[in-house]
Amino acid sequence: MTLFDKIKEITELQAGSGFEAPVRNYLKEKMLKLGYTPEFDGLGSIFVVKESKTPNAPRVMIAAHMDEVGFMVSSIKPDGTFRVVTLGGWNPLVVSAQRFTLFTQKGNKIPVVTGGLPPHLLRGTGATPSIPAISDIIFDAGFTDKAEAENYGIAIGDVIIPETETILTANGKNVMSKAWDNRYGCLMVLELLEFLQDKELPVTLIIGANVQEEVGLRGAKVSTTKFNPDLFFAVDCSPASDTFGDDNGKLGAGVTMRYYDPGHIMLPGMKQFLIETAKENNIKTQAYMAKGGTDAGAAHLSNEGIPSTTIGVCARYIHSHQTISSLDDFVQAQNFIRAIATSLNAEKVADIKNY
Repeated sequence: MTLFDKIKEITELQAGSGFEAPVRNYLKEKMLKLGYTPEFDGLGSIFVVKESKTPNAPRVMIAAHMDEVGFMVSSIKPDGTFRVVTLGGWNPLVVSAQRFTLFTQKGNKIPVVTGGLPPHLLRGTGATPSIPAISDIIFDAGFTDKAEAENYGIAIGDVIIPETETILTANGKNVMSKAWDNRYGCLMVLELLEFLQDKELPVTLIIGANVQEEVGLRGAKVSTTKFNPDLFFAVDCSPASDTFGDDNGKLGAGVTMRYYDPGHIMLPGMKQFLIETAKENNIKTQAYMAKGGTDAGAAHLSNEGIPSTTIGVCARYIHSHQTISSLDDFVQAQNFIRAIATSLNAEKVADIKNY
């Protein structure tokens, strides 16, 4: 499969916070085919432990997250439409007039659209269109009334996930898809596991993906407790702002060196290690000052404190149906995470932890 084929396959999967099974099952199948034995924690995160033969080897966790942003049904109206609560962060401006899939509790898939108010209905009213609250946006599956919706198995608590087709841009350099946050990370950890299949390393690697990152970095708190790593590397996607007149996060500019976000500051030892490793391996990087967080924000506060960072890329218009991401950024990040995984040893881990 080409890189694009792999991206298409994994981004078109639909799995939101608390409903990660489609991606978890996909990862499990791939891990088993590679000869690994996946392990799970109590919330459903999935990891492979690649044990080092070196005595007292440091433990290093490399973690994506499986969930994409979505919604949950909070009410069913008499006319058969739904209202929702968010699972993750949404800008109301990108929600209306889009396709979704509703997953019933029995696993049935129901096509849904979000209703956009036609301009015809505004004529003569004197009303000015305004930004709706998420709770007011209409989710419509075309049912006649509430009874028909319930007859099809719709219930409060059902999950609604964006549905789109993943395609290449005309120049072949970029991908248009949903959920690059964070199917980027999920594909990255699978590719890393394949790369490391026959390699013996002086560190024990714990590689996989967490649940429920989009609703408060919840999975990382549990998985770091279970696996007790010395270092933690989140593998995650952040918003590019280049088309909004900001140079903080540019598509195609390489791996994001996430020095700061509201929940995490990169420690000096980690910063030095990343800069040196990128330089030694000719990795294209860009400084990044984030306004949101990743699982590194939860991991670094776990146990007795775990030095953490994010090996990331940025993409345009994330947390929407149509994200634009760079194929070259993925390759740069892939080369970086390979270099990190194969260069770490007890001495370097000690240096990183020497704050």
